[in-house]
Amino acid sequence: MKQSVISVKNVSKHFKVYKKEPGLMGSFKSLFIRKYETVKAVNDVSFEINEGEIIGFIGQNGAGKTTTLKILSGLLYPTSGEVSVLGFNPWDRKQEFQKQFALIMGQKNQLWWDLPAIESFLLNKAIYEIPDKQFTETLEKLSTLLDVKDILQIQVRKLSLGQRMKCELIAALLHNPKVLFLDEPTIGLDVVMQKTLRDFIKEYNKEFGATIILTSHYMDDVKELCERVIIIDHGTKIYDGELDKIIKTYARNKTLTITFADEVSHKELEQFGTVKSISENQATLLVKRSDATQIASKILNKFKVTDLNIEEAPIEAIIREIFSTKRE
Repeated sequence: MKQSVISVKNVSKHFKVYKKEPGLMGSFKSLFIRKYETVKAVNDVSFEINEGEIIGFIGQNGAGKTTTLKILSGLLYPTSGEVSVLGFNPWDRKQEFQKQFALIMGQKNQLWWDLPAIESFLLNKAIYEIPDKQFTETLEKLSTLLDVKDILQIQVRKLSLGQRMKCELIAALLHNPKVLFLDEPTIGLDVVMQKTLRDFIKEYNKEFGATIILTSHYMDDVKELCERVIIIDHGTKIYDGELDKIIKTYARNKTLTITFADEVSHKELEQFGTVKSISENQATLLVKRSDATQIASKILNKFKVTDLNIEEAPIEAIIREIFSTKRE
């Protein structure tokens, strides 16, 4: 049985935010009277994550995802609650703890801009006190997996965004961390590079048994990497469970894409569901999830069909459905 690596119990993080009235008069009033409001960035959140799990941490902008990752990595103190990562209290910032995790933020750089990436790697080697043999072997393995051996001597400023992100990953993983906090690691990358990084994350998880929390607005990242997801909205956890269960619970419709042997009309198809598109002998229908198989059978019996495909709703649409349902 796998052990719990990350434990979060009733954690909250509240910020006092200054509110200023607009204009010169507002600025003058603020010299004497200041108004504040409390923002609950994270509000009474609890969860457990076991060794080797890859968890999707999903939420809209401002939901509290990055704040939670910063608490787990010891960058922020919580207002209340208890946190344990690898048996450590993160904000004690013990050296033994800092050597066992990595926080990778897609919008933040840790590489020296004017130096080749290898120089930043050597600096990290010294900071984390990585033995020479381990450093050489890990760098060889990571640079091979990410196919960047030929760019390690080039100034970081001259690298493409995808190349820089690969080097950022290497810099963060040289000390073989047991826990990874990945905050939008594929942001701004093209679809090919996104897939490359997803494949690498899978391989790293398999190779080192790392426990990974991933936040991403690209639902393909979550769908391909995570079996379990935690959804947070306005600082509150609203779902924690299997991704497949979300689809079964919240996906109200399925999409039928049909190719007919002969041309069909809109009127002939509208009795089966909502006709989303129709062009000569091909049509797309939106039907109730529970009726999809039965409707597909009726269509096959009534028409000459050369191809029929039943698809789930896009995960992005399902997540939007969850948010709208919870707010009603």
